[in-house]
Amino acid sequence: MTEAAAAAADSADSPTTAKTPRTARGRRTLRALLDAAAVEFGERGFHDASISGITRRAGIALGSFYTYFDSKDAVFRALVTDMSAQVRDHVAPAVRAAPDGLAAERAGLAEFIGFVRDHKEIYRIIDEAEFVDSDSFRAHYASTAERIEARLRAAAARGEVRGDVDDVHAWAIMGMNVFLGLRYGVWSEDRDIAAVADQAASLLRDGLFPKRPAITEV
Repeated sequence: MTEAAAAAADSADSPTTAKTPRTARGRRTLRALLDAAAVEFGERGFHDASISGITRRAGIALGSFYTYFDSKDAVFRALVTDMSAQVRDHVAPAVRAAPDGLAAERAGLAEFIGFVRDHKEIYRIIDEAEFVDSDSFRAHYASTAERIEARLRAAAARGEVRGDVDDVHAWAIMGMNVFLGLRYGVWSEDRDIAAVADQAASLLRDGLFPKRPAITEV
């Protein structure tokens, strides 16, 4: 396919996302394309990014792109889903290993900030998804909140957190995590991740009530 044809396909809208490869080599190629797309979209934004730019970064022939995706829109949609899954899979082991519900939320935040420091492009890509593919944008946040809510309800059943936790608590925690990731993962790495996670965990545990002085027995 020529550069001109690729440019036309860049702007074509298609409901198709990634085409599932049947071989190990195909899976490696798909992974290379998604990784290259993350860099291309992260650096240039959706509108300035191009299919040819993605394939050059991936070291793959331009025509091979269409074995896996029908358009720039399609690879972007697949990338949003892929990055959401990467966050989930990165955070999950630390969450599962935590001794209780509040510790799980602390561990999840710490792992998320660490992931963001290595993949700063995720914020630009997810933010652009609101305008490029709003369904993927909503799905990313809705699925994340659902996982947090499920953890909170399980912790409540074990008596580790208050019993009336619901979706509002889950979305509030997710919102906190998103902006802590932005501040301490993307904008600056000037704070220790563990210290940030500790403060957030303290907020979840104690709220903003002033600490009362200990009563001394006389």
